[in-house]
Amino acid sequence: MDILETIKTRHSVGKVKGDALPRDLIEKLLDAGNNAPNHHKVRPWRFVVLTGGGRNKLGDVMAASLSARQPDLPPEGLDKTRGLPLRAPVVIAVGVDKPTETRIIEMENHAAASAACQNILLAAHALGLGAIWRTGEWARDAKVKEFLGFAEDQHIAGFLYIGYPEVVGEYPPRPSFEDRTIWME
Repeated sequence: MDILETIKTRHSVGKVKGDALPRDLIEKLLDAGNNAPNHHKVRPWRFVVLTGGGRNKLGDVMAASLSARQPDLPPEGLDKTRGLPLRAPVVIAVGVDKPTETRIIEMENHAAASAACQNILLAAHALGLGAIWRTGEWARDAKVKEFLGFAEDQHIAGFLYIGYPEVVGEYPPRPSFEDRTIWME
């Protein structure tokens, strides 16, 4: 699949099979992310790959954090939260490094980490995988960050859920760029 076709046909796939992905396939995805553009060649992304029991541990941390914030939540709510990382056989958490030099602008690090996420999503699609990029409260949760090895003030660009798609479907075309573009000549 050529790159323009990959870009045009990639869509978020929220339902994937539970089949494990081979490590070499996951490494291809990480390599794609690692080739994202970034200012000053600082590579400000951090990838944490969760498979197997790692996803269960993340779910336990999420449930414990939720329980601490909402002690009256029924067990069903905690079980639902605990199961979130199990929606795909691979979850890649993408962290963003804080600038360590004055010439580095924090927003550029965020943009680079987001480009790494997009590269991973495009590579997954090109390799026949389904993927979805999620953020939400768990990307800001201090206990989740600690579990993943990130500092409390470090940002998580997202969680990429990846697996073999349950159904390969047709998606409606996206709107044109025209209403989002101004030409200045």
